[in-house]
Amino acid sequence: MRLILLGPPGAGKGTQAVRLVERLGIPQLSTGDMLRAAVAAETPIGLKAKAVMESGGLVSDDIVIGIVADRIEEADARKGFILDGFPRTVAQAEALDRMLQQKGLKLDAVVELVVDQDALVHRIVKRAEDAKAAGQPVRKDDDPEVFKTRLAAYNRDTAVVSPYYEKTDRLKRIDGMQPIDAVTEAMKAAIGG
Repeated sequence: MRLILLGPPGAGKGTQAVRLVERLGIPQLSTGDMLRAAVAAETPIGLKAKAVMESGGLVSDDIVIGIVADRIEEADARKGFILDGFPRTVAQAEALDRMLQQKGLKLDAVVELVVDQDALVHRIVKRAEDAKAAGQPVRKDDDPEVFKTRLAAYNRDTAVVSPYYEKTDRLKRIDGMQPIDAVTEAMKAAIGG
């Protein structure tokens, strides 16, 4: 099963990805992790990425797609994979589709966790307040201003990806505001397996 998880930061993609990994026996692929691994392994595409990163540039979509293409050839991803946080743009979605088609593969589903963004901000603010009250450090991602910046970037750049997949009838929307177990059950129903 080849899946993409979409949704804003804090929607629960990571939590659901862990459950899918356990249930389906396929890896969750993070482009950041794959990029670091390719650079460390000094693969041809990793060396290209390293040169770009060392010069202070952003890694191009072609390099990221190349890293994904290499990673899905590994034994643990042959039965499928979960992409979480990628693609981030329509151009990346189109490039991913082309790459998969060249390999004779296709996505089985794109699952979007739909959430009330105001409620998400409130949840993050409360989590930060609870951490402070307990004398614990506030996670960088839980800083309300950092979170709002990430949410704005998602709305500006990444939210356009779901309509791309909706046009191809691959998009499954799930209410991400439900309790965690209910979201898991809705995902099972949406993707099968």
